[in-house]
Amino acid sequence: MNLSLEYKIREPKVILDKYPLLLLLHGYGSNEADLFSFAPELPEEYYIVSARAPYDLQYGSYAWYAINFDADQNKFSDNDQARISKDKIANFIDELIANYPIDADDVNLIGFSQGSILSYAVALSYPEKINKVVAMSGYLNLEIASEDYLKNNLSKLKIFASHGTVDQVIPVDWARKTPAILEKLGIAITYKEYPVGHGVAPQNFYDLKNWLIEK
Repeated sequence: MNLSLEYKIREPKVILDKYPLLLLLHGYGSNEADLFSFAPELPEEYYIVSARAPYDLQYGSYAWYAINFDADQNKFSDNDQARISKDKIANFIDELIANYPIDADDVNLIGFSQGSILSYAVALSYPEKINKVVAMSGYLNLEIASEDYLKNNLSKLKIFASHGTVDQVIPVDWARKTPAILEKLGIAITYKEYPVGHGVAPQNFYDLKNWLIEK
């Protein structure tokens, strides 16, 4: 099936009329195979789709947006590219719903790092499309959310955020600011930290899986 983003898919293992979707969004410099390795461990009633980011960094590496360095080695994100990717993800969700028996009211995102930053932006910009978000090792960049996101009804969103306390790529301090901002917006958030770097601890995976099942 020719959709606007490349993807890997695992079909549900149970029979239902309509299925919940887990859309996996990888980090900078990775690809759709990365998070898809989680698929066998995720609940069997979900369609699991792992999307490939649109910007090609070559050698099987992709990004949702460029990260550039200035002369002083300060990193900055290309927010324009990030906004384009955010809209591409929203459009890709519509394509998946049109092509597979997916329940439009049960679309869930799992993002890692850059994919996590995009997951927050998609949820705030298109909350009518999103149910739950698992945001691992990322942070909230409100500059890439749609300009009028505050007018949106955000009350049905549920978020599980996690971060490594010794993350050397995205400082844990950035992630720690997120829960207060989301709570102020009326969004239910569970926030957890693990004694790891920029990666997914086994306990983190166990916790997010339980959270998906319980919620």
